[in-house]
Order: sequence, then structure tokens, then C-alpha cells
Amino acid sequence: MRRLYLKKGEERRLRIGHQWIFSNEVDTGKSPLHDFTPGENVTVCNSGGSPVASAYVNPSSVIAARVVSQQPDTPFDAGLLHRRITEALAMRQMIFDRPYYRMVFAEGDWLPGLIVDRYGDFLVAQLTTAGAEAAKPQITAVLKDVVRPRGLLYRNDSANRGMEGLKSYVEQAFGHIPDTLEIEENGVRFYAPLMEGQKTGWFYDQRINRRDFASFAQGKKVLDAFCYAGGFGVTAAAAGAAQTTFLDASPLALQTVEANAALNRVSGSVKTVAGDALETLARLRDQGRRYDVICVDPPAFIKRRKHQKQGLKAYQRVNELAMELAEDGGILMSCSCSQHLSADELRRVLNRAARRAGCRIQTLIQGHQGPDHPVHPAMPETNYLKTFTVRVNRTS
Repeated sequence: MRRLYLKKGEERRLRIGHQWIFSNEVDTGKSPLHDFTPGENVTVCNSGGSPVASAYVNPSSVIAARVVSQQPDTPFDAGLLHRRITEALAMRQMIFDRPYYRMVFAEGDWLPGLIVDRYGDFLVAQLTTAGAEAAKPQITAVLKDVVRPRGLLYRNDSANRGMEGLKSYVEQAFGHIPDTLEIEENGVRFYAPLMEGQKTGWFYDQRINRRDFASFAQGKKVLDAFCYAGGFGVTAAAAGAAQTTFLDASPLALQTVEANAALNRVSGSVKTVAGDALETLARLRDQGRRYDVICVDPPAFIKRRKHQKQGLKAYQRVNELAMELAEDGGILMSCSCSQHLSADELRRVLNRAARRAGCRIQTLIQGHQGPDHPVHPAMPETNYLKTFTVRVNRTS
């Protein structure tokens, strides 16, 4: 393995466990980035030449290298993959009694660039970096050996691949992967659209938050905005909600909602509304609609730091509308999956939204991603999902 040299002092983050090396931290005089092949394994050295870690390189990315081990001369190969994937699987099997979970969470499992979701006997994976793409044959072989799945699908169509200089594609590595698979979560069954759905088909990260949301739903009028496949609302309907309204711009999402409602025999209490979420929330407010329990789970409004100002306005607007739709004493669960929005910033957004909506709020539950999305303690970037469940008080 060749050496990648850092500028003076730039190894400090690596010594506490961070796994990213940015291009401006590399001493390109000693180790020109353009000399490396995308995905090449390297030993990372400090400015004095002492090894500090092993990584793989992508000279065309802002994140020029991703650490795979704090030991030198340790490639991202079948041996390392086998150890880490086995560890990741054992942790999930300790927590969950059914095989439905995120099995590998990239840096959270010390496997940068690799995401694997498990749907019973099938796996759906994403390779988001050049290093993971280069190791694809080994990843496929190790997953086949460790899990023994009936099939593996690569959903390599995420936007992050473009930043790594990688092409997008969807590929069945082996076995036959159905377009839709049935899963179970919190005792509720769902169809997950693997081929045409978002990302890997299902958002396991919200499992605990869906359970908490449904705990408020019995006998209530529920609104699930940005509902996708209906994870929040169908869980609420199965928990005894009197009526659940689902809002999404995607026809496929609403078709999946209806199928999931039928699967759990709650179709009679379910209504779907198609349209842009912000516009439709405003229209429902103008019609005088009110709901007892509301979830807003929008896509990441802040995908880059440069989107911060615009994204904050969007988060404030959607939460203001949700509060205006809430009954006095109603419950709002507000979610954000934006890596660049901290929990404290979301709390401030909710406070501003409450003032603009003319109400008072009380935080009942503060949540984040489930344990199958473990947080790397040295990488706040892995702690991306945050939720606040608040009680909305409309009277003074």
C-alpha cells in the first residue's frame, strides 16, 4: 500500500476516530492526489512520515480519503469486510427478533461507503464511494457468505455517487429480487417498494419514532404529511386512530399507502391526498381542517451547507403550517433528516414556528435514528436524524 501524507497537524481528527480526510488536508507535494487511482488502498501518514491509519482514496472527491482502520497497511478487502459485516450483523441480531433492519450503516459500522438493508431473505445495498465500488466483488461475496440471502440488489443510484465521479445504476447482483417485499415493524406489516421506491426502499431509521407517534393515536384524527409509504400513519391507524389522512406528491407513495392500509385491515379509516405538501397543508388550513396528531417528515431541505438559509425557512414554514392545523392540545412530531441541521437548530425552528402560529409548545419526546443506524462518537455527521414530539397549545 502506498503512502498518503497529511499536512502538519491534520491527523488530529483521525486520532480520535474520525474517518474522513479532506483534500485540503493532504500534503499534495509529498503525495499528489492525481497519482492515485479512485478506490486505491493507502496507508495514511502524518507530516513526519509516521503511519496513523489506513484508508481508500478518491482524488476527484472533496473527501479525498476515507479511513477504514486505525492500523497501517490494512486494505479494504474481503478479510476486513468479513470481520466488520459479521460484527454488524451480530449487533442487529442481538437487538431485533425479526430480520428487518439496516444491517450496515457505513461509517457507523466502520464501513465507509457501504449501506445494506435487510428484508428477510433479501438484501438491498448502496455503494456510495469509489472505494466501496472498487470493493464491490468482495462485498458481494462476503454478504453472500455471512448472510446467505436469496438475493442481493444494488440500488447504486444515490446523488452522492455523482460527487464521487461514479455512474448511477440499479443491478441485481444475484437471485431474483421482487419489486416489492413485505416487512414487519412494530408489529405492523408493510410493503416496501424496492425497485421504484426512495433510496433502498424503506426508512428503517424511523422505527422507534413511528412507535412513539402511534402511542398518541388511539381514537384520534391523524395527519401523516410527506408520508412516503405510510410508515407513521399506518402504524397509527393500526394502533386505533379514528381517521388517518396521508399526504404526498408521489402517486406511487400513495398507492403503497393504500396497499399497506389494506394489508393491516385499516383501509376504512384511511384517506390519501395527492399534492405538493406545503401547498396542500396551506389549503387544508384554509379549509379549517384540524387534526389531533400530526407528523411532518420532509425530505432533507438542507442537503449542503450553502442551502442552510433557504432550508431553515422551509422547515419553519412546514412546522408553522402543521401547528396551525393542530387541535388545541394536539400532538406534532417534527422530523429532519438533514445532516446540516442540528437538533438544537430544529428546536429553535419549532419555537419560531410556534410564535408565528400564535401557539405555545411543550416538548414531550426528543428522538433520533434507531439502533440499527449507530452513531459514530467521533463523527457527528452520522447522527443525522432528529425528531421533536411537541404538544401544541392554542389557547393563551
